[in-house]
Amino acid sequence: MTDLAPPTVAHELRRLLASSHAPYSGVHVAAAVEAADGSVHYGVNVENAAYPQGVCAEASAISAAVTAGHNSLRRVWVASDLPGLIWPCGGCRQKIWEFAEPGCEVISVPAEGAAESHTIEALLPLGFRLPR
Repeated sequence: MTDLAPPTVAHELRRLLASSHAPYSGVHVAAAVEAADGSVHYGVNVENAAYPQGVCAEASAISAAVTAGHNSLRRVWVASDLPGLIWPCGGCRQKIWEFAEPGCEVISVPAEGAAESHTIEALLPLGFRLPR
């Protein structure tokens, strides 16, 4: 297994928390996704007063990867300003599932302490995927 939170990714996630737009929940989240070619794409959560219209950090990072021409993910990192570990919501687990290579790691990067990793299959058993 790779280093769960390479210093450059962990540093960038923590730096990006300040770019998050979370005036309603107050929870700032940053995410990174690693495409099949090794490129890393970042995103933050962007809340909206009409709650369903907000964008989770994971969806933002996936959108950045897709915009750059990537549609296969091997790793996802998530960090927040909350204490402890944070994991993608159900909707984001499905978004990750649709782009994930088999065994795609989802890694929670806490402000303090060790990162933790689970595969997307463990986080979303029996996920739904249309044939590509």
